This record gives sequence, structure tokens and C-alpha cells, in this order.
Amino acid sequence: MTDVLGVLVLARNGDRDEFYQDPKTYEPYFTESTPLGAAESFQLGAFLRSVYLSPSSPSYISGMKSDLVDTHEVHFYAKAGGEGPVIFDSAIALLQGLFPPTPKNKITLANETTVMAPLGGYQYVPIETVEPGNDRSLEPWTDCPAFQDHIAKVYSSSEFKERANSAKSFFGAIKDYVFGRPTTLENAIYDYMNTQLVHNKTFAHRLPPTLIEQARGFADFHENAVFGSKDIGGIGNLAGRTILHLILDSLQRIAFNGDPLQFFLIETSYQPFISLFHMLEIVKHNPELAGIPNYASALAFELRRGPAPEDRDFLRIKFKNGTNDNFQTFHAFGHKADIPVTEFFYRSENYAITSYKQWAATCQDGLQGEYLHIGSQNGMTSTVMAACSAALFVGMIALAKFVKRSRAKKYVRLPDDESAGPAHVQPMMEKGRIPL
Repeated sequence: MTDVLGVLVLARNGDRDEFYQDPKTYEPYFTESTPLGAAESFQLGAFLRSVYLSPSSPSYISGMKSDLVDTHEVHFYAKAGGEGPVIFDSAIALLQGLFPPTPKNKITLANETTVMAPLGGYQYVPIETVEPGNDRSLEPWTDCPAFQDHIAKVYSSSEFKERANSAKSFFGAIKDYVFGRPTTLENAIYDYMNTQLVHNKTFAHRLPPTLIEQARGFADFHENAVFGSKDIGGIGNLAGRTILHLILDSLQRIAFNGDPLQFFLIETSYQPFISLFHMLEIVKHNPELAGIPNYASALAFELRRGPAPEDRDFLRIKFKNGTNDNFQTFHAFGHKADIPVTEFFYRSENYAITSYKQWAATCQDGLQGEYLHIGSQNGMTSTVMAACSAALFVGMIALAKFVKRSRAKKYVRLPDDESAGPAHVQPMMEKGRIPL
């Protein structure tokens, strides 16, 4: 028996093609996963299996099935917006490593024939995708006016301008390697350069030394400024505040003895990592984490038993920065050890954004009427919607009656040819006609 009762893991997607985001709105553009990205995510899944599903591991989740997946014990989320296709592909690849094919995945039919699942007993694990149109937990920064205002303030800040000034020589040096793309700190050209360096042999042979390291440094500064905030409830931490409610809810489920959930995975993009490191004050004591996590990174929240005679459960936070790294333990809110779960909830739950309506209010600074109208299925209660529908129905009936009375005063159909149509309608003032 180990001390781990269950775990929630945030996993970043694997390698992909170039991904462009509008620097002012972060509107995403299409990208695709690569075989390298699938291999990275598969490797991460195999790593997580060795840590949490192997009975010989010191972090083995007590009593969890390790061969055939039990869908009551596990739950998987994948972001569908932005890099959505890449993130879903990464989740599939990760699950292939976490729950690999097994000959045990078979069934015996009534005629005593035994059938094994394809591909050597491949395990088909369900994944719940999260669309920004109806759930803002994994991509809250798009279509958010308050966040766009925050981005503008970052770009106009003295710190950003100073860094942009110091980067002039770098952006001058890379002009010949980015083929007309904007060379400014606002644009942060690192994603393009890194993609070319990995996949374009000619580019890799031409790029001078140190330029990619400089590009990464400026990109880390850029994204840390946009998706981080010193204030735990700051708008810069929006990506962490919306995903926080998933973290808290799943930890509550894992801690509850009546719920079989023991492993919860959220496959997502890099932004929540940055925000959470700020919110939990991890970056304050570990400034090297102030930036973009590598592909196939993982942030784990382990729910652990307290040492005897302790009655409380504790939370241990681990981070693995890409495929070449191992889990390292980090401490939240200035602790020098695992934090009690009750304290973790007390210090963070008031900052979690738990609903579409709350997200809309945050993004509109209280003027969320338009958002509630657009997202009425998520932001309005059924009672309000029913009341509105009833009022509209009554109004239409009243209008119909009014129109009918108005027309009745003007026209009457001749009784001798009821099928004559509109041409056979006579004015009501004509002698001998009786109003219908």
C-alpha cells in the first residue's frame, strides 16, 4: 500500500506544426499534430503508467487496476478549441501509453468463441472534449474583452517596452530567417523558428547559434506576462482560474470514499500551466518556471494520506517539463512540504471560475448582458428562458388577434365562392355584406 489515494494530471500536447495566435486577441489559427508529437505524448503516457499504475512504484495509486482500464476509476478531458485537433491527438497517444494493448482485452461469446480487440487488444478509452462555445474551463482567454484589455496593458507597460528595446538587435538579426514575418516582441516569433528548426533541415543548417535560445527567452517573457499575474485573482491568471474548478472538483471526488474516481487527466495547451504556477506562488520561489512549458509536460496533483497519527489528507504537486525531464516536487503557497488539502481549498477555491455566467461577468467587468444572450443555453436558467418564451407566446397571440380584428373590419369573403381567393374579397362598406 502506498500513500497515493489518487491523482489529477494536466498534460500539455506534443509537437505540432507552426501555430499562430493573433498577438492582440489570441485568436488561434489551424495547426496539425506530427508523428513526433504523438511519440512524445505516448512516452508521457508510458511514464505516467510507470509512476501511478505500477504496483512496484512508490507512487502507485492504491488499489487501482493497471491492466484493463476501468472507466469508473479514470476520467479524461481534452481541450477542443485553439489547438484542439492537436490536443485530442495527443490525448489519444498518451492513453496508448497509459493503457497499452493487452491480450486480456477480450470477450467470450455465447457460442464459446473468444474475440480479442483489434491491434493486439487495443483499449478504447473515452475522452470528453471541451468546446469553448459551451464550456470556458480550458480556453477562457478568447472572446474576452477584459483579457484583451489586459494584453494591451501588458504591451504598453514600461517593463515590456524596456524588454522590447533590449530585443532590437535580436529582431534585426533574425529578419533573414523569418521570411517577412513581423519581428517585434509583440509577435514573439519563437514558435515559427522552433518549428522550422525541428522539421526543416535547410533552416536548421542555416540558423546561427544562440538565436533560438534568445527567441525562447523573449517568448517566455511574453507569455508569462500575458498569462500570469501577481494577484491570484488577476485577469492575467484567467487560464488558471477557469481550470481550477476542474482541479478542485476532481480532488473532492477522489477524496470521497463513495466515488471510485482515482485518476483524472486534463489534456490542454500551455497557458494554464503559466497561470497556475503564479496562482499557487510556485513561480515566486522557482523563477525558472516563468515561461512556456515544453511539449508533453505534465503537472500532477497527488492526493496523499497524512502520516500517522495525522487524520488529514495532503496534496503533493509535481511537474515534469517535457520528455527529457523527470517529476520534481514543488510546494504551493510558500510551504516547504506537502500542503493540507483543506488549506489548499481554503486558499484557492474563492478564485475559481465555475460557470459560464461567472466567466462572462469577469470578461465584461459586470456588463455581461451580451454574453449571456449569446450563450443563453449556458448562462440563463431554464426558469428565465421559460418565462421569456411564455411572454413571447402571449405577445404573439395578442398580436394575431389584433391583426385579425383589424382585417375583419375591412374585408369579408363572398359566400357564393369561398375558393375564389384574394381577388374575390370585397370591402366591408359594400351594401348587403355582413361582417364575419
